[in-house]
Amino acid sequence: MAQIKIGKMVIGMVQTNCYFIYDNEQEAPKDVICVDPADNGDHIYKKLEEAGFHVAGILLTHGHFDHIWGTGKLRELSGAKIYAYEAEKALCENADTNCSVQVGRPYTITPDVYLKDGESVTIAGITCKLIATPGHTVGSCCYYFEEAGMLISGDTLFQESVGRSDLPTGSGGTLVRSVREKLFVLPDETKVYPGHGDSTTIGYEKQYNPFCC
Repeated sequence: MAQIKIGKMVIGMVQTNCYFIYDNEQEAPKDVICVDPADNGDHIYKKLEEAGFHVAGILLTHGHFDHIWGTGKLRELSGAKIYAYEAEKALCENADTNCSVQVGRPYTITPDVYLKDGESVTIAGITCKLIATPGHTVGSCCYYFEEAGMLISGDTLFQESVGRSDLPTGSGGTLVRSVREKLFVLPDETKVYPGHGDSTTIGYEKQYNPFCC
C-alpha cells in the first residue's frame, strides 16, 4: 500500500497553502500532485525539483487569483495537466469573476480537464475524489484522498471557520450546506488541509466550528 505524504509551501500575497502530495515509497524523483499553485509557478517548480520531486498533475480547488496565479508557468515547465471542477469554468477563464482584475493583475487559466462532482482521478498512482462544495465560489471543490484519510478543502472549510462568500458567485447559505452535507459526513479522523491557515480534522470542526455546528 502506498505511503501517501503531504507537504506545503505558503505562497503569494495572501499566504495561500500550496500542497504537494506523493507516495513516499516511490524512488526519486518522486511524482507529486500539486494543489493550488498560488503564484510564482517557476519558484514552485524549482523548489520541488531541487527536493527530488516531479510535478505529475495540478489540482485546483477553485479559480480565485490567489490559487491560480502559478498554474500556467508550472504547467509549462512540468508538462502536467491541470484539473478543476467543471462548474468553476466561470472563474478559471474569467479575470473579472476570479477577482484578478480587482487586484491589478488580470489572469485566467484554462484547465486541461474539467471533472464532475464525485469523479475520481488517479495521478502518479494516487487516487482522489472530487467533492463539489459550492458556496465560496460556484465551483469550489475539495479533494478527498480516502486511502490517506485526507481532505484538501481549499477555501471551503478552515480551522474553526469557513470561506468568505461575498465575492462573485459566492453564497453563504450554500457554503454552510456544502460543509454540513458533503464534508461532515466524512470520518471524524479525516485530516483537513485548508487553502489558508492550519490543518484540522472533520471531527474537530463538527464540534467547534461556530459557522457549521
